[in-house]
Amino acid sequence: MGSELETAMETLINVFHTHSGKEGDKYKLSKKELKELLQTELSGFLDAQKDADAVDKVMKELDENGDGEVDFQD
Repeated sequence: MGSELETAMETLINVFHTHSGKEGDKYKLSKKELKELLQTELSGFLDAQKDADAVDKVMKELDENGDGEVDFQD
């Protein structure tokens, strides 16, 4: 059994992989996959946003290399 932080990291990775790979690379989230992850796992976050473009803004912030996908290196 790992520490709380190790367990949290494992959970984050598992959630990421649950949503990644449906469109292309299984190690990256497309914009559509990111939106699905946010809607499923962080619905309260999206509901609290008054900005209709919240997903686009999150994607832009996370996609550092500009390839239209998000991975752990971004």
